[in-house]
Amino acid sequence: MGKICETELYRPVCDYLEALGYKVQGEVAGCDIAALKGDELVVVELKTSFNLKLLTQAVRRQRAADSVYVAIPRPRGGAWTSGWRDMCMLLRRLELGLITVVLPDGEGKEGIRVEVHFHPKAFDRLKSARSGKKARSCIIRETAGRSGNYNTGGTTREKLVTAYREQAVHIACCLMKFGPLSPSELKKMGTGAKTQDILYDNHYGWFKRVSRGIYTVDGCARGFLDEYPGLVRHYMDKLPDTPDKFA
Repeated sequence: MGKICETELYRPVCDYLEALGYKVQGEVAGCDIAALKGDELVVVELKTSFNLKLLTQAVRRQRAADSVYVAIPRPRGGAWTSGWRDMCMLLRRLELGLITVVLPDGEGKEGIRVEVHFHPKAFDRLKSARSGKKARSCIIRETAGRSGNYNTGGTTREKLVTAYREQAVHIACCLMKFGPLSPSELKKMGTGAKTQDILYDNHYGWFKRVSRGIYTVDGCARGFLDEYPGLVRHYMDKLPDTPDKFA
């Protein structure tokens, strides 16, 4: 489909509402579409793409209308993209409805399709909070599990220092300083409850087992650890000269 304009969305949405019994007018007091049925006032804002201006206009219309919808061309990929899901989540939170329009490639009305994906309704904040308990616990657990702030907010293309990565670095530091150790010995050094799992899974390829229950650091780990100088220094400074203190 080539580039379209907002006026091409008007007629399909207008026809759809009229078929439902609404009296429809375009460009009424700044509203792209105003539709009346008895005392019910429905407003539809048209845009060729989902953007902040569309949301701002729609939210302003909520002051006057019983229901407000946004109408856009159906995005490529439809409901299968993360962008679509994010858009729907935001619209529902703002208590706006969503209409999409499929326009034909050629001339004429054949192939035009208008679809109402959801209607405006009150957003249940308590239900949303209950469904977000798992995400909240994950954020709190991850924040509490980090020893310091080693990431820059907004970073997208750099390796992040997670609580799991911190524990792996801590284990690697202990092994580099004291040589091969068992998980129980490492735990006494404060490497955490997941020490055994980290060594066994060896997600980063930093560790190798030298005998039953005894692990050492792989030579490749030293190059990777050079990427985290502040974190390595943090853990190395905490370690004593000998492991006797942790016995």
